[in-house]
Amino acid sequence: MYLKELTINGFKSFAKKSELEFSAQVTGIVGPNGSGKSNVAEAFRFVLGEQSVKSMRGKKGEDLIFSGTDTAGRANRASVSVLLDNSSKIFPIDFDEVTIERVVHRD
Repeated sequence: MYLKELTINGFKSFAKKSELEFSAQVTGIVGPNGSGKSNVAEAFRFVLGEQSVKSMRGKKGEDLIFSGTDTAGRANRASVSVLLDNSSKIFPIDFDEVTIERVVHRD
């Protein structure tokens, strides 16, 4: 089993849908300060079930949703999905891929 794709939409600094494909065995996320590297890691933790908003640098669930900028309005929901390869049947189902998604709404 390995991570194939991470899709982030409206989560923290990701206003628009962003798809990160992981095709190599080793992947690194690099970039300058403020580019959202930590938000990618937190999105992954979020979709896998992290319950502590505080550990994701927030005070309440609403803090995980894109809050808007001068040019882009705030989002009402955030979603993160992860696509996992299941060809080795780690999950006991008849499918070669498994998608896990988690959504948080502003209200």
